[in-house]
Amino acid sequence: MQLSESDFPAIGLGTWQNTDPDECVDSVQTALELGYRHVDTAHYYGNEESVGRGIHEADVDRDDVVVASKVHAEKFGLDYDGVIEGAKKSCERMDLEHLDLLYVHWPVLHYDAEETLPAFEQLKRDGVIDYVGLSNYSIDLLEEALSVLKETPLALQMEMHPFLHQDEILAYAQEHDIRLVAYSPLARGNVFESDVLESIAEKHDVNEAQVSIAWLLSKDNVSVIPKASSEPHLRDNLNAVDLTLDEADVQRIDAIDRQERYVERDDSPWLR
Repeated sequence: MQLSESDFPAIGLGTWQNTDPDECVDSVQTALELGYRHVDTAHYYGNEESVGRGIHEADVDRDDVVVASKVHAEKFGLDYDGVIEGAKKSCERMDLEHLDLLYVHWPVLHYDAEETLPAFEQLKRDGVIDYVGLSNYSIDLLEEALSVLKETPLALQMEMHPFLHQDEILAYAQEHDIRLVAYSPLARGNVFESDVLESIAEKHDVNEAQVSIAWLLSKDNVSVIPKASSEPHLRDNLNAVDLTLDEADVQRIDAIDRQERYVERDDSPWLR
């Protein structure tokens, strides 16, 4: 699929922890048939085969769907050969001729930008992937990556939600025309415990998850990939794309002064 930052789907389906095979297949198929056009998985999730089945069983043209996966340092590795093998294995598991988008999942352990990233570019030349993505990067590592890559990556995936605004990373992505794909946009369900989000949700007759998604989508260059498996939740999240918060709503959420991560590693780049 030919994409640019500006026409990247606003919402996609996150599949982390969606490991029950039948449930995963059903949620991917249902999401696509409801109107989702972006599905996100990873080697580390252990569900690529089920995600692929859901894509094939959906009554949706494969060419209309952005399929993204990620290579992980603890699976095939992030050395040149490991990246190549991992990408091809993802295609094999999902029974796809190519991936639309492949990310470095975490730039940790034996990650070396000068070895890892040229493998992504080779995969693109070979038609195995269409676009390069980065995930869980610090500003310093982003600077290094952009100095190595010949083309700017399409997407940067980061945890982002009303309790982790990621202002510096977002500004960097906006400056370089990189789509920021917000994972855990519902803060692992903690958005339902916020008085601010609750009052805004009541004002618009929606739920707190929809408010969180709408707030993220009010930012330039941002897409979201909430995880959901039931049709009602999939539909609610999708409908949040059409929810417009007013300026006062956005400012109230912007003013939430918390920095809470729900996805963390001992060797996360921002802890170095």
